[in-house]
Amino acid sequence: MNERVQYLQSIVPFNQLPVDVLQGLAEQLQEVSYKKDTVIYQQESTKLKGVDIIVKGEYESFFYDSTQNKRLIEHHTEGFCFGGVSILLNRRQSMRTVIAKKGTLVYFLHRKDFRALCKAYEDFFLYFTAEFGKRMQNEEFVHFFKRPAAFEESYMAADQVYSRRIESVEYRPIVQCTENTPIYKAAASMAANKVSCLFVTDEQKQIKGYVTDITLRDKVIAQQRNAADPVGEVMDNPIVSIDIEAYVYEAILMMFSTKTRYLLVEKSGEYVGFLSRNKLLSEQAQSPLVFIQSVKSAMSDDELKRKWDSVPHFVNQLLERGVNAQIANQVISTIADTIAQKVIENVIESVGEPPAKFVFMVLGSEGRKEQTFKTDQDNAIIYEDKANEHREEVRAYFLEFAEQVSGRLNAIGIAYCTGGFMAQNPKWTHSLSHWKRNYLNWMAESLPETVINFSTFFDCRFVYGDAGIMDELHAFLNGELQKPMDKLFHNMAVNALQYEPPLTFFNTIRTFTKNKREVFDIKKAMTPIVDLVRVYALKHRVFEVNTGERMKALRQLEVFSETAYHELSQSYYFLMSMRLKKQATQIIYDKSAPDNYIDLSGLTKIERVTLKEIFKVIGNFQSKIKMDFTNSIL
Repeated sequence: MNERVQYLQSIVPFNQLPVDVLQGLAEQLQEVSYKKDTVIYQQESTKLKGVDIIVKGEYESFFYDSTQNKRLIEHHTEGFCFGGVSILLNRRQSMRTVIAKKGTLVYFLHRKDFRALCKAYEDFFLYFTAEFGKRMQNEEFVHFFKRPAAFEESYMAADQVYSRRIESVEYRPIVQCTENTPIYKAAASMAANKVSCLFVTDEQKQIKGYVTDITLRDKVIAQQRNAADPVGEVMDNPIVSIDIEAYVYEAILMMFSTKTRYLLVEKSGEYVGFLSRNKLLSEQAQSPLVFIQSVKSAMSDDELKRKWDSVPHFVNQLLERGVNAQIANQVISTIADTIAQKVIENVIESVGEPPAKFVFMVLGSEGRKEQTFKTDQDNAIIYEDKANEHREEVRAYFLEFAEQVSGRLNAIGIAYCTGGFMAQNPKWTHSLSHWKRNYLNWMAESLPETVINFSTFFDCRFVYGDAGIMDELHAFLNGELQKPMDKLFHNMAVNALQYEPPLTFFNTIRTFTKNKREVFDIKKAMTPIVDLVRVYALKHRVFEVNTGERMKALRQLEVFSETAYHELSQSYYFLMSMRLKKQATQIIYDKSAPDNYIDLSGLTKIERVTLKEIFKVIGNFQSKIKMDFTNSIL
């Protein structure tokens, strides 16, 4: 008996219990042996009678997917206690399938005795709930654990669209010609090779453009051009490529955002083939991403409004099918971008061609591709510098242009920004030189207001116009950020510390009363992550706009450790998923305007436990930023 007590004293969390309790517990334990490859528990079907404490051998636990592949495999060895979470949080059903991998001996403790220990000793109980909270930050774990309705059909659909890589798609070989090739010979080559896209190379054999059936129709036949002219005179560009390791959904979104119908496939720096938009969409006929094409084809603002109104419904379907929140954000943002592009094109058709090159950029959450269903307009315009005699003319055009764009977006359902961060505000429509001065002033002054402005306009993204203007702005910022900016980073860090995770000293979630409900603001709970990551991105001149992409880049630069990266990323997207689902429910089922308030009474015990672990992660990272940027731990 003393041997059992000594063993329990050596393993977590039993080592937290008093010796006299362990002595009584040792008497209740039963020794059970399992042969190699014995199936001990089956996911979501076996009812656990108690917990197993592994004394010798090994358990392998995992989920089966719809094709009976093992997913999220874990190995548990001596000292591990299996079954506690299932008993406490999953109605005694085993969450995972468990197999004994070698001759295994366990101490079995009946569930009644186990529950009695949990009721009597809070730290013992919290060990199991905390461990589960950490697991719930893993989106794949959540997917398998929550098993949506029609699991097999929905998971396979999601897996096809969002887990499939470009390398699994059959791409076409590249057919090319030189830019001096006569147009009629280029067309003959397309016909002979049965391709709708022919790539055009320069004298160094580098691909610099392409011609398609549409090119020949619009630029040759419609204009009655001489078919003997060089094909380089009618070719289209720019060339857009994607890595063979990228996902199919990324390729589709890239095609919509760049307006190209063809993507070159790149492998180890070499072009190995190309993909057409029709090819990808035909393979993903059931994908909601096809919806984006229907938005692009909309003929009126009323039709665009109907499309925008339906976004919460199909994004909610994505979330129910197990698609992670980062992808859902990207889909919402791509649809919003597509609507903005349609509106801008229609306004230009109405008011005439712009008198200068320009960029229409989006800011804030839209700039970070992190839009939710409670969103408004955040945008601005940068136009090229013109000679003095044309300045007023150019400015007048873009102010009128911006007012029409903002008004039409508002009518469609993308509401005016209450804070005035819109291109129709004369403060946010200016020449490139004026914008450079804006950034310089914000960085130099580094006051609370200017820090907010700088943060908002650092999260900026090109949507329409001349990308070269945005490139020049980024090059300018990159140069300025190499200068000493301690005051700016200090004040941005202070701003990032403004919102604390809503977790009390006693490990309970801090709430306030809103319409007789006890709630917390999930947007404010997420804000520290966004702000924290932005400060590090600025410090290390990372110009990725998306919070997730910034975290990944900072991990590659070894600013964040592997563990820190995963904790922060999983925490952020767990919160984002909860936020999107809540807002979708309000719109679809409650028929009410979405907000950011989460009612604790509507959460499961599992969700509350997970939130507590997430708020601890955020608190730890805020402590890190205090040390790194404010030289304080208080």
